[in-house]
Amino acid sequence: MVGITKTLKGQQEPRVILDGVDLTVDPGESVAILGRSGSGKSTLLSLIGLFDRPDDGHYFMDGRDLARIPERKAAALRSAQFGFVFQRFFLLKHLTAAQNVAMALVNGQGWLPRRHRRARVLEALDLVGIAHLAKQRPAKLSGGEQQRVAVARALVRQPKLLLADEPTGALDTETGNLVIEVMRAATDRGCGLILVTHDHAHAAKMQRVLTLTNGVLTAPDQSPTEVLTAPDQGPTEVLTAPGWGATEVPA
Repeated sequence: MVGITKTLKGQQEPRVILDGVDLTVDPGESVAILGRSGSGKSTLLSLIGLFDRPDDGHYFMDGRDLARIPERKAAALRSAQFGFVFQRFFLLKHLTAAQNVAMALVNGQGWLPRRHRRARVLEALDLVGIAHLAKQRPAKLSGGEQQRVAVARALVRQPKLLLADEPTGALDTETGNLVIEVMRAATDRGCGLILVTHDHAHAAKMQRVLTLTNGVLTAPDQSPTEVLTAPDQGPTEVLTAPGWGATEVPA
């Protein structure tokens, strides 16, 4: 992304949310984005995930500028290239864990024979450590187990880029750490990871830590490890819906 700008309109005075943001994420790289509530972190994630379009700037993927592609093509790219993890799990209560994960293969992945689809689903559940819970419905799972199903649903697509917006906000510390490690491990297979969080300990596990302040994305004057000792910047805004038709308004 180069020179990305976004202004929130529809209020008494337009408010600049992103002001010339530059961001590059390489395959297999993990990046944490910190910032105060309302700083625009989720707006940025929404643009990266093609839920929204910037007012200005360029967004390149595989040499193609995606900044202003039509929604039909954006939806196809979301299904084929991106994985999404949110604070809320967005699992379908009447489906098993395996069936919830399989839903991510319905669109954008082409036709897969049933046995191949089942193998992909079980592999994704195994990656997050809950293959033994494949036949359980969400009501029988703990919050941490449900979030791991959500992570498996994101990974089953074998995405190029994994976007996580406060994925541990509803979890206890131990379970949250496990979820972060599961997502970080995906980078070992070449998947890029962008983590929006207000948890400095989780941010410190990423290869790079960036801060969004006054619409500008910058690297703080500290290493990821030193971020642990920085003061908490408060809660963040999160996307309100999973990766189909979601929109977000900064708090």
